[in-house]
Amino acid sequence: MRYLGGLLGLLGLIIGWWILAAAGVAGGTIPSPWTVVRTMFTDGWDLYGPNFRITAEGALKGFVWGNTLAIGLAILVVLIPPIEPLATQLAILSYCTPLLALGPIILVVFGGRTPTVFLAAMYCFFTTMVGTVTGLRSADRTSLDLVRAYGGGRWQQLYRVQIIAALPNIFAALKIAAPSAVLGAIIGEYLGGVDSGIGVALTAAQSAYNVPRTWGMALAAAALAGLGYAVVALTARLVAPWTAQEAR
Repeated sequence: MRYLGGLLGLLGLIIGWWILAAAGVAGGTIPSPWTVVRTMFTDGWDLYGPNFRITAEGALKGFVWGNTLAIGLAILVVLIPPIEPLATQLAILSYCTPLLALGPIILVVFGGRTPTVFLAAMYCFFTTMVGTVTGLRSADRTSLDLVRAYGGGRWQQLYRVQIIAALPNIFAALKIAAPSAVLGAIIGEYLGGVDSGIGVALTAAQSAYNVPRTWGMALAAAALAGLGYAVVALTARLVAPWTAQEAR
């Protein structure tokens, strides 16, 4: 029933899209789904393949860097509680700072695709850190006391109890972080300094007033974000199957 509900929701979205296109809403700038699909087929893999791959690589690098730093900092917060105020301020700063203002600075200093990876990492950081800290602190106190009673220290409590208890929260945060990394990578490509990627192709299609191709690239970005979410969800099922049961 859950998958049927998702399928019906997708079908309803397509029907609504078709109705808006047929009604000429927004001055006729909404192409029909068939027009977009036909344009995507005409453009072919030669256009979508390289741009999809480049953006996926940037998003993946940012995803790895951002989440690694977030999980590492969350573990330090649990092990060394006095640093929590500083770590929290850093996380909030990364979340509230207008990243479009930081992107050009990173582009000038480093150049190349560094802003793409940087923004993808920044978009992941806050959610994963907060989710990991919450998960680590949700560990059962009795289990922690049991480890301590058998002579275990803070590290043994961490990897025997707290990390396992935190896995549902960590994977839930990573599911959110995956699409966020794609968004950060595309925004990084919008800033310039690169000649390929979904963000670059979107900008080119908008400049050429090619509306169907613009929508096609937007669908490609949505597909990449959905793919990232699906990969994390599948990994959660394989690595920690109980996390999927708790999510239900």
